[in-house]
This record gives sequence, C-alpha cells and structure tokens, in this order.
Amino acid sequence: MVRNSHHNDPMNSTQAAVEGKTKYARDAWLRALAKTANLAEQGVILPQVIDRLAVQFGSQPALKDTRASFDFRHLAERVNQYARFAVAQGIGAGDSVALYMNNCVEYVAIWLGLTRAGVTVALLNSQLQGEVLAHSINIANPKLLIAGADLASRIAAIRGALAPQLREFILGEGGARSLDDEVAQCSTDGIGAEIAVPSIDSIALYIYTSGTTGMPKAAKVSHHRLMQWSHWFAGMMDTKPADRMFNSLPLYHSVGGVVATFAPLVNGGSVVIRPRFSASDFWRDVAAERCTLFQYIGELCRYLVNSPPQAAETEHVLRLACGNGLRPEVWSEFQERFRIERILEYYASTEGNFSLYNCEGQIGAIGRIPKFVAARLPVALLRFDVEAGQPLRNAQGLCESCAVDEVGEAVGRIPKGAERGGRFEGYADTEASERKVLRDVFEVGDAWYRTGDLMRRDAQGFYYFVDRIGETYRWKGENVSTAEVLSVLAAIPGVRDGVVYGVSVPGYDGRAGMAALVVDQQFDLAKFRAAAAAGLPAYARPVFLRLISSLETTGTFKPRKQDLLAAGFDPAVINDPLYFDDARARAYIPLDAALFGAIGGGGLRL
Repeated sequence: MVRNSHHNDPMNSTQAAVEGKTKYARDAWLRALAKTANLAEQGVILPQVIDRLAVQFGSQPALKDTRASFDFRHLAERVNQYARFAVAQGIGAGDSVALYMNNCVEYVAIWLGLTRAGVTVALLNSQLQGEVLAHSINIANPKLLIAGADLASRIAAIRGALAPQLREFILGEGGARSLDDEVAQCSTDGIGAEIAVPSIDSIALYIYTSGTTGMPKAAKVSHHRLMQWSHWFAGMMDTKPADRMFNSLPLYHSVGGVVATFAPLVNGGSVVIRPRFSASDFWRDVAAERCTLFQYIGELCRYLVNSPPQAAETEHVLRLACGNGLRPEVWSEFQERFRIERILEYYASTEGNFSLYNCEGQIGAIGRIPKFVAARLPVALLRFDVEAGQPLRNAQGLCESCAVDEVGEAVGRIPKGAERGGRFEGYADTEASERKVLRDVFEVGDAWYRTGDLMRRDAQGFYYFVDRIGETYRWKGENVSTAEVLSVLAAIPGVRDGVVYGVSVPGYDGRAGMAALVVDQQFDLAKFRAAAAAGLPAYARPVFLRLISSLETTGTFKPRKQDLLAAGFDPAVINDPLYFDDARARAYIPLDAALFGAIGGGGLRL
C-alpha cells in the first residue's frame, strides 16, 4: 500500500509558505485600499476623526508617555482646547505656528488642535539649535512659536535672528508666556460649527527634511495626506483596538509623528511614546507595556542587534515591526533573535508622492507593487548617469526605463489634473520644490517626482534600495554604492557602526572610498581587510579608514557626513586614527603627514 506523504513533502511546504505570504500581502493591500477609498470625498480631517473615536472608545487609552496619558475622550477635549486657543490668539487659516518640543502626549494634542483651527503647524526638529534652528523657524514664517520649557533657552539664544513680532508661548512654565495657563481658560466642549473645518486639501503641517546636507527644507503636508498615511498604514498593519504601538521615534517626523501614532489610533488602538530610543531600555519597556506593534528606523534594529542579550528581548508580545531602512545583513538576526513574528518593511519619504511595501517579508527588499494596483501607482526606474547626477536622455531627449536588475533613479508620476493620488505638494520654498520635478520624461509635457534614490527591481518585481544620488561615487571607472559597501563592512566582526563616502584625491578622476567606523575590541585591522577584500570588488574597497568613537546622526538616525567629508583624509585636521590601504603591502598602514604628502603629490599610486 502506498501512503499519501503529501504533508511531509518539503517542496509542498515551501509552496504553502509562499502562498501564505502572497495571501497575507494581498489582504494587506486590500485592507489599505478599503481604508483609503473615499477619504477625499468624505472631506474629514484627523481632528474630526479623534472626535468620533472619543465617542466610540471613550475612556480607553489613546496616548501614554512617561509622565502623562490621554484616553480618547480626554485627547479630544484637549484638541478642542488648543483649537480655541488658536482662535483666541487671532490665528487661523493661512497662518502658521512653529512647534518646538520633545516627545510627549501633549505634542500630539497641540498640533491636532491648531490644525483643526486651520493653522499650519511647523514641526521643528527638537535637536536643532543656533543658526539651523533659526533658519527652520523663519522659513515657516510663523505668527506664534510654542516651545517646551526644557528647550526655551535655545529660543532665547536666537531671539535676535527671529522676527520681532513673533509671539512665544512656553509649555510647562508659568508666567506671562505660559501656554498651560492660556489653554486652561479654553472650553473642552465639542467644537461643532463654532470653528470652520479646514479643507482636506489645505496644508496641515510643515515636516522638515533631516538636513544631512545643507539646511532643512519644510515639506508641505496636507490634511488629505495625513488621512491617507494614517488610514493606509492602519490597513497595512491591520491595527485593532487591542493593539499598542511602541514609538520612540521623533514626533516631529512623518514616521514617528503620523504613521506610528495614528495608524493604531484611527482603529482604536493606543500608542506608548518615549522621549527617545534607548537600546538598553527598549525590550524592558516593550514587554512591560505589552506592546504588540513597534515602529522602527533601520538603524534602531542594528543598535538592538549589537546590544548585549537580555531576558526581556523575547518576553514581549510583539506581532509586527513596521518601518524602513532594515538592512539585509541585519534583517534575519533581528527577526530570529528577538522572535519578531512579522516585519513590514516599506519605502516612503515625507515629501514623496509614492510608497512601496514589502508585505511578503522578502529579506532586503523595500517592496513591490501588485499588478492590481499598478495603474494607481505609476512608478519608474530611470537609467542614470552617476557622473552627471541626472537621468540619461536618448536621442529624442526623453528618459528610458531600466532593465531588470539595472540600477536607476526611482520616480513617481505627478498627475496633470486634480487627481490627488500621486500629487507632489512640495516645500515651503518654491525653488526647492521645482528642483524635485523632472519634466519630459517619457513624453513631452509629463512630470515626475524625483526621489533622489537609486534602486533596482528584480525579475519578481521587488524593489531594492541601492543608494542616494550624491552618495554613489565613481572610482576607477566604476560606480560605487556607499550603502552596499557599508552593508559588507558592517557585517565584519568588530564593526559597530559606520559611514562610507567618497573623497577627492589630487591627480585622480572620481573619488576614492573612505569609511569612518566605530569599532570595538574585536576589531582586527588585518582581518577586516581580508573580509573587505572577500566581500567587495577591488574598486569598492575603502582606500582610507578613519576610526571614530561615535557617529553623529540626525533625529531619524541618518549619519551626518558634512564634517567627515570636509576633513577628507588629511591627518593635519583629523585626530582620529587614520589608515591607508597599501596595495603593495596588502595591509592598512597608518596615514601620517608624510604619507599624505606622497599621496597628494602623486608620489604614491593608488
């Protein structure tokens, strides 16, 4: 008798797993589409959604930080107070307010209330100070500035660089400028028709680019996009009232302030807010708060993987981690070590007009677009000239799409009419907005949003991030991706963190590779070189190494490269250990003034 061994067939099990992932991805997309199908027609904005949630969920928890919490009813009442505060101050539609505070539940209530009154709120990076802070405030042209008491001294330090008529209110401080005192006088009652509801197409927020190079830019975010982001991710994550999101990302950013906060809230879930990310406290907090969701930025996952083991790291009840930037070399260890049931990696930007979602859990991919929504999401990869920093043009002056696995710039079509999908809302700076638009791409007169990101798409339709334009450089006639080089270097024992960039060398075309690395006691220079040689082609291996004690990052954990780039490989301005990859010696050797002179003077060939 022949037994049916169908259930023991490994190939059958693999097929079932693939089919399971495909079904999960399809269901996620369909939920997201259903949640966002009629948002524009309904014309409802997020503060109104909070009102409805207050009726439905009342005393159920909504927001919690380390000092305070709001249930849905109290959050709605607080929003009403801030809306009336705006009216009392004589500000409304067409006006802007700058918000400069650290993460807390009050932060969310403030901007919800102000936007309900028609105000555009500029969410200032709470890490900024000095000239960059003054620039960020001034480009929003606010009538009012609200600051946390712990940050008020930074405002005082730049007061002379701000408009004289700018009024200030401080949260958490008494006196003439006390926001607490002013808001306490405002009614918590429902607003109704007392204050006109802003148009869903009006600008609700300015959210700033991180400013890894140059000054930050204020991206416009409409009420419609806030509704789209929050409800889309609620569908993608399948959030429920029982869900609790752990959010240690900055509330001034679109990921922490909108996606992580409102994807749970709009379905009745709650959000646990922390002032900042702490690798040592993370798992204890997640376990203690019984969080089911976690919003990440890729570097957070790397920090956690590099942290010493602790019991709490597997005692949580997380069902899903959602975020972007999870590198392939970190992905598997992160998911397996911490027992993360499911990872939803995606690609998006605050000002961008399209997103990609990897619902299948394909390691390293940033997403793909199912066929049934491809017409709604016109995305293309354009063949690219790295040296010129522009897409290639053919004889007709038009661009061309990349072949499978060919690297090119990702662009999203900007609609010509009143269609909201794919709209590019731009920046407060009109010229900066225009620089992000590429025209006459596939036909004369069309317009596409430039992401500034290089990607490739495989035969299955999965997209993979390669590098930022300007980060990729040419050396010895080859294009080098800083992100791909860092991916290899970061996997070498002893490398804790780092950044890769190109530096100019006198007498050479292009830029030579340089890596600034944070290392630990396991780091061995000879073993590092051998591993780099095994994992990278000769042209992509770092010619110069700089060992640094820490890596300065933005509030969203992107490395700040300006100072590193400016210093180059000059030992006269660098106190950190410097090394040069001597091809003849097949070793990294110390880079001193004499060797620097030989390289710069052409006495030593690279």
